[in-house]
Formats: sequence, structure tokens, C-alpha cells
Amino acid sequence: MNDVEIEIQVNIEKSEPLLAFLKENAEFKSEARQIDEYFTPAHRDFTAVRPVAEWLRLRDSSGQYSFVYKNWHHEGEKSFYCDEYETEIGDLKQVRKILEALNFKSLVVVDKTRQTWRYLDFEIAMDSVKNLGEFVEIEYKGEAQADPKETTDQIVKLLKDIGCGEIKINYMGYPYLLLFPGEAKYEVL
Repeated sequence: MNDVEIEIQVNIEKSEPLLAFLKENAEFKSEARQIDEYFTPAHRDFTAVRPVAEWLRLRDSSGQYSFVYKNWHHEGEKSFYCDEYETEIGDLKQVRKILEALNFKSLVVVDKTRQTWRYLDFEIAMDSVKNLGEFVEIEYKGEAQADPKETTDQIVKLLKDIGCGEIKINYMGYPYLLLFPGEAKYEVL
């Protein structure tokens, strides 16, 4: 399993061209409601550092549970990839109890509906995030080793070629946007 994740998260001006492109050219994988709860250890508050680099998440994806730790590599305030360690779990409530017993604090819950598509080496997710709005998350899923910056440039070019209009990249992630709405920064392309 590859423990490196290359992805971008964007707001796009026009989602209709992307949806039409996906319906014609991509393989529809699933639709799920995902409830993501983010935690931080009491002894080392992940959110005390800017930009936030570490996230610890429990996910309920329509009854399928996972546990993940991400450590983002930033170039200034931009991030193009992270170390990602993820595993499926059988009992979400028990893992939450373990975290609480170890003095981990719940930070925020991200509630979203996600439609997922596969196009070439990319997984494209159209997300409707409660209290944030509509986003597109595109992750490289290819087998070959990829350069994070070049891969991100390919993704942006794809969105521009499809005709999605203005593209605003969010380098901070949904939990950050919910926790610190006044600090949200986007790069407009």
C-alpha cells in the first residue's frame, strides 16, 4: 500500500461541465454520506501550528469505518501531498472510546455527501459539505511514483480543459475551514 497521498481540494465556478464529463468519460464508483470526526492529542495540539499539518480522523462512510493519520508536507502555506496511514476498523464507537481514554480531544465533525468517480489514474469526488458548500477533491491513484507538484498541475489543467471556470484551491482541508473560517485562504487559478 502506498502511504503517500497526492490530492487537491477545490471550489469550481461551474460544476455542470465536470459532471457531464464524468458521466461520459469516467466510471461511477459510489455515493456515500461520510461523517468524519477529527481528533488531537491533549499533549500536542495539532491545531496550534499553522498551517495545520497533522490530522487524525475517524470516518463513517455509510456504515464502513476507517481510521487515518495524515501528515501534510507544506511549501509555505501550500501542500501537494501527505503521508497517509489508513486502516479499516470494525467498531467506530470502541475506537472513539480508546481515543478518549488516551486523552485525545474531538475537534470537529465534517458531514458530507460524496459522489466518487474514477478517471484514468484519478479518483474524483464531488463533495457537498454541510456548512461549507460544494467542493471537488481529486486524488492521484496511479501505480507509478508521481511528482506531487506535476500531478497537481495535471489535475488543474484537466479542470480548466473541461471548462469549470474559476478554480479556487483549498490547501487547508475541510476540518480547518470549519474550525477557523476567518483564516480560510484559497489560491485562485
